[in-house]
Amino acid sequence: MVSIKNKLTLQKFLDLPTGDINYELVNGYAIPKVSPKYFHSTLQSALLLLIHTWCKGKGRVVSEWTIILQRQGENWVPVPDLTYISYQRLPKSWKRNEACPIAPELVIEIISPGQTSKQFADKTTDYFKAGVSRVWVVDPETVSIEVFSTDSISQIYIDTMPIIDTFLPGLELTVNKVFEEAGLM
Repeated sequence: MVSIKNKLTLQKFLDLPTGDINYELVNGYAIPKVSPKYFHSTLQSALLLLIHTWCKGKGRVVSEWTIILQRQGENWVPVPDLTYISYQRLPKSWKRNEACPIAPELVIEIISPGQTSKQFADKTTDYFKAGVSRVWVVDPETVSIEVFSTDSISQIYIDTMPIIDTFLPGLELTVNKVFEEAGLM
């Protein structure tokens, strides 16, 4: 068994046994993700359902899917709460029980207790440098969704403000719709 306290190669990281804890590979080390709580889990399920309904025939949305990216010249393997990748980037015919091999269009991260929006702002920069096009950060405490894109300043959405993005045509959500679907409003 490989110790997660030692620096790991990408392959050794990917070969780690699965268990109750998800890890991300950061600077060669397996870093445990924060254990999700109720708000986090229900928001993740709601977003999965809402985006899955929209993306039928366009791509796939997956929860907790490991993505192989590059960060500061090293392998970086984040595990976003949700990932959307179109069939244009990863064909529908791709069906392997593996980590996502390319940068997706959208990753969604949900802030858990003890995490800060600054941590996610830094992570967003890394996602963009690795080729991700959009990052959404959902904050259960402020009941908001902050949308980051490579071509503009982030936008914070609240209440019934429609989250409409030309990069994700036809996907129309509001914060209230997401939180209502999660049973949190």
